Amino acid sequence: IPTRRAPRPLRRAQRVVVLFIALIVLVAMSLAGVALIRSVDTGSVIAGNLAFRQASMHVGDIGIEAARSWLLSQSSASLYNDLPSITGGTAYYANWAENLDILGSKTSTTSDDFDWSTALAVTTPTPPTGYTVSYVIHRLCKQTGDPSSVTCVKLAGTASSTASGTKGAAAFGSMAISVPQSATYRVTVRVVGPRSATSYVQSLVY
Repeated sequence: IPTRRAPRPLRRAQRVVVLFIALIVLVAMSLAGVALIRSVDTGSVIAGNLAFRQASMHVGDIGIEAARSWLLSQSSASLYNDLPSITGGTAYYANWAENLDILGSKTSTTSDDFDWSTALAVTTPTPPTGYTVSYVIHRLCKQTGDPSSVTCVKLAGTASSTASGTKGAAAFGSMAISVPQSATYRVTVRVVGPRSATSYVQSLVY
């Protein structure tokens, strides 16, 4: 049985339609490939940033230990008042700075932000390469002065013995009951690492 070929104009039209469909499919596959590459790249960037952020949090322990060592090197009386002008930066305040935005988390105003550029930088022990560690210490007291005479956050484990008298303490029978006299300190550490990854670590020490 003889076959009939489609007229030449019809065959040309069919080729054009097939070519047009092929171009659409090619463009769609190209867009899908670009989207996949961007998705993988974004995922890698996010994973890398999270890794840097977690690493910077671990580096924050250096700041906590440096602040703890600094506190131990000071006399009790010297910690009754602010010591903002310490060689190397701002380090210690004898009150809890109730209205201070130490993390810069308030977006409505920056007037109460703590200026981390002036904070005490940690040089010993030396932070890992690419990391900058600084800290500031606030004594958790409402105002400056002796913790026994001002409102402070105190821990039961820091009670000092009172062998004679009951001034400032309750009494049971003839024995005075010791009360906490030492304040608690809040250490805030700021770590800036690679890719500007910034982490804040806070710890309470006494």
